[in-house]
Amino acid sequence: MHDDRSIVEHRLRRVLTERIKPAVRSRPLPMTIGKWEAPGEPVPVAEGLSAVYEPAAAGQAWGPAWGTTWFRVTGRVPADWRGRTVEAVIDLGFDRQMPGFQCEGLVYRPDGEAVKALNPFNDWVRIGDPAEGGEEVLLYVEAASNPVLAGHTPTYEGDRLTSSADPLYRVARMDLVVFEAEVWELVQDLEVLGSLMTELAADDARRWEILRAVERALDAVDLAGIAGTAARARAELAGVLASPANASAHRISAVGHAHIDSAWLWPLRETVRKVARTSANMVALMDSYPDFVFAMSQAQQLAWIKEHRPEVFAKVKKKIEDGQFVPVGGMWVESDTNMVGGEAMARQFLYGKKFFLDEFGIETKEVWLPDSFGYTAAMPQLVKLSGSQWFLTQKISWSQSNKFPHHTFWWEGIDGTRVFTHFPPVDTYNSDLGGAQLAHAARNYREKGRASRSLAPFGWGDGGGGPTREMLARAERLRDLEGSARVTVEKPSAFFAKAEAEYPDAPVWAGELYLELHRGTYTSQAKTKQGNRHSESLLREAELWAATAAVRVAGYSYPYEDLERIWKTVLLHQFHDILPGSSIAWVHREARETYARVRVELEAITAAAQGALAGEGSAEVTFNAAPHARRSIPAGGAAVAPPSAAAPVTAVSHESGGYELANGLLRIVVDGRGLVISAYDVGARREAVAPGGAANLLQIHPDFPNMWDAWDVDEFYRHNVTDLVDVDSIALTESTEDRAVVTVSRSFGNGSTAVQRLTLLSGAKVLDIETEVDWHETEKFLKAAFPLDVKADRSAAETQFGHVFRATHTNTSWEAAKFEICAHRWIQVEEPGWGAAIVNDSTYGHDVTRAVRRQDGGQTTTVRLSLLRAPRYPDPATDQGTHRLRFALAPGATVVDAVREGHRINLPERTVRGAGTAVEPLLTSDDDRVVVEAVKLAEDRGGDVIVRLYEAAGGRASATLTTGFPVISATETDLLERPLADSPTYELTRQGSLELTLRPFQILTLRLARGV
Repeated sequence: MHDDRSIVEHRLRRVLTERIKPAVRSRPLPMTIGKWEAPGEPVPVAEGLSAVYEPAAAGQAWGPAWGTTWFRVTGRVPADWRGRTVEAVIDLGFDRQMPGFQCEGLVYRPDGEAVKALNPFNDWVRIGDPAEGGEEVLLYVEAASNPVLAGHTPTYEGDRLTSSADPLYRVARMDLVVFEAEVWELVQDLEVLGSLMTELAADDARRWEILRAVERALDAVDLAGIAGTAARARAELAGVLASPANASAHRISAVGHAHIDSAWLWPLRETVRKVARTSANMVALMDSYPDFVFAMSQAQQLAWIKEHRPEVFAKVKKKIEDGQFVPVGGMWVESDTNMVGGEAMARQFLYGKKFFLDEFGIETKEVWLPDSFGYTAAMPQLVKLSGSQWFLTQKISWSQSNKFPHHTFWWEGIDGTRVFTHFPPVDTYNSDLGGAQLAHAARNYREKGRASRSLAPFGWGDGGGGPTREMLARAERLRDLEGSARVTVEKPSAFFAKAEAEYPDAPVWAGELYLELHRGTYTSQAKTKQGNRHSESLLREAELWAATAAVRVAGYSYPYEDLERIWKTVLLHQFHDILPGSSIAWVHREARETYARVRVELEAITAAAQGALAGEGSAEVTFNAAPHARRSIPAGGAAVAPPSAAAPVTAVSHESGGYELANGLLRIVVDGRGLVISAYDVGARREAVAPGGAANLLQIHPDFPNMWDAWDVDEFYRHNVTDLVDVDSIALTESTEDRAVVTVSRSFGNGSTAVQRLTLLSGAKVLDIETEVDWHETEKFLKAAFPLDVKADRSAAETQFGHVFRATHTNTSWEAAKFEICAHRWIQVEEPGWGAAIVNDSTYGHDVTRAVRRQDGGQTTTVRLSLLRAPRYPDPATDQGTHRLRFALAPGATVVDAVREGHRINLPERTVRGAGTAVEPLLTSDDDRVVVEAVKLAEDRGGDVIVRLYEAAGGRASATLTTGFPVISATETDLLERPLADSPTYELTRQGSLELTLRPFQILTLRLARGV
């Protein structure tokens, strides 16, 4: 037989595109259109419905960037359409290739009820099925003219303050049509079979069976009368559609999904509307398809619907009760997990799961993070402590260098906790359930022979509207179809339960899930990152002092509602396109404004609590919110600090043209270039700076990645570097017994400047460096280098509730891929007996490399902080302006020292006027390895004290936790403050203390019931 595959396949494509699909909608009847441009920001629905509309027509331009246009659409169903299925087709001017990145709409009835959304693959509204004939049609459309920003081209359209006022779209059509159901079904049959056919091997008999059936169907269609012959064509396909799948066919659990970024190429306020539009669509789809299941992952988004669109929320809640609309994930938002602090990550689960429990009575079991840019090794323990048991992501399939070896596995965290994890082999969280994607999933699946099932999230994402009726038609046809994977639409929990039962001995992956892409997100939008870090620190302080005042001061009221509201604001801004710096200018401008308001509020809460604790008076009382004592001030307490007994600081000129600073612990030499050429550890008799090297060296690299400007840093940026060694001035600007400060000023590049203040304090074994940069560079990368005389085969970088080790060498492609890494408050390197740390107050990106000592061939290690970037997309003004960054060099630091110094730089002391009496801590740990992470009052408003601790050194630790208030009992809880089953019993001593034993990196949450 002759091979005519290409002829039949080409025929299928053309006939489908040019004849059959257009025939789904017949007898178009234009409707009457009215238009009203809403001024400024979106208006309430009632205002849109009552507006005065002007005449409009198809082809008319509408919508400036970020504007809202209301359309009033009227018509009458012809009498002779009685008994037919009638729809309104409302095409706002969609580009069918870009769902989620352009104009969208939400349709309302005259009473304000939301009907469904409009987007490129959902441009219809059902009017009658069947129609009565003669009925009046009146619909309103709230249309958002969001600019298309997905082209990776620098643009100022990403902020309404700088965007154009020119209209972006033209109305394509607003018609009443007859929906030809049998033609639509024929389209679905042909698309499923056509996409399956081309995925089968040329020598597979099944491919040829489908080909001949398709050919017969096309022969049966009268192109001049498609509606009348569609049933005849479908009959030719019935046989191949009825052939069951092979017994060994891969099994796919299809989960309806609409990955909605809480902000990205649109602002937060537009996400509120995207969520309402998508939810309305999903509820409408569920009415037509009772087996349809849709998963929604972010509590914040459901909270937005509840607040802004209560009538949509009521429908959603009913579908949740019915089991079709499924909350998943258990987090407040799909957050970044690299940079979010430990306590903030715990609160993501606390407030996310609490919302699902309070609103719907649902305990979510799966953590759903398909799109975050890598996953912290602390996550498995947090998942377990949240009451969850499964984890899902997709993003690791984006890695540039190394293909991850598993799709289903046990993920082991830094403490040893394991969580059952799945990476969908379909390699997308926006599947359309087409033949190519399902075939890819089956071929790509790496667990063949041991397991047989995977999950496929399907639906247009990024605000694109979620699943469509066409996708559900595909799922129905692919339930049991020869040549294809078996597809079952079901809840994620059903998939995970089956997958774990089938594959209990899945392989283990230990450590972080590092994404070999998007490494620039550790640095982009420095002020957003700084706002996050400072907010996390301020929240710690506010809760600590408010809890202490609530326990100690009669009449003081703990600000539960304010703290919860602020926490949720901070958690929202940890979304994986906000905190990483990959959103448009509007998002980051608002983030800076929000963080400023958060600071004011938290400073006020802290001041009120500290004022209540300090009492009335004029004596200076100094508070220490850090988990370690400093000077004579206990951790979590306050004291009237006496004069320091430490050796005084000396400062003298140095022959290099700079200065030598000393305090009996360190001897620092800053040369005439403002660089640190010596940082001598007096006690260890050890030099920290590599021979011939200079620390605190600012370096600039070109930074133009191959794609994803704000997201990526490509390794080739290192090929060119400029050392900033020229100075405008250097001076000893302060010299007392308590401190010495050397101030260095530089100018460079395109009018940028850097002013650094290098400070050595009495009694401190760190050199503090405050850097103020006025940044005006474009596509440049600013680093601060610290070459250290340490032979380190690995670095230790703080992560949530512990740290991770990463190799400093590049023996394998996996190690080489980690040329840019994330650390929280500190990064430390050491050789046996001595190490050094770099701590910071708001920097996350780092790199660590090795070099050879020129004198003797020994090894040195250079640690660099990534301070600023200047990508032009999606925000063309990223990081422009003034930044104040603080970091410090800690010679001789162990990991425990690094933990202490990291808290010191992030939690400075606060001095207030008061009665001059000490404030005893509520809680103290007698072992620095056991760190008190948070002290607060219980979420249930019962007044009990919650303390969260963790083991910080990576080894077993025993500690005594001493309470500074009467305690009746101590109960171990999960992150939601619920008692843990099978937890040990904690006995209180007569002195009110508890003996604790923690395993490496264990997180321990205790509820302390207060006595009188």
